[in-house]
Amino acid sequence: MKDKIIKSSGNVFDDLGFSKEEAAVLKMRADLMSKVRDSITKYGWTQSEAAMRLQISQSRVSDLIRGKRDKFSLDMLVMLATRAGNKVALEVFA
Repeated sequence: MKDKIIKSSGNVFDDLGFSKEEAAVLKMRADLMSKVRDSITKYGWTQSEAAMRLQISQSRVSDLIRGKRDKFSLDMLVMLATRAGNKVALEVFA
């Protein structure tokens, strides 16, 4: 039996069956976490250095690096991304 391949909508959370609203927030959180992790790697920060620069504890940096998205609100991730030197903007499409 062949597996059926289904084209992605572009949002894995939407594809997994989350409501449109929740899928949008989950995607934003995942994207922001990825950007912050990328910044930590780009600058070569240790977890201790990242904690100091992001103004959070080292254990929170560990949670961030390990992708524990349930531990971070969208607001917190916007702050962390900004502290990591990223510019954050929200776009809304019709």
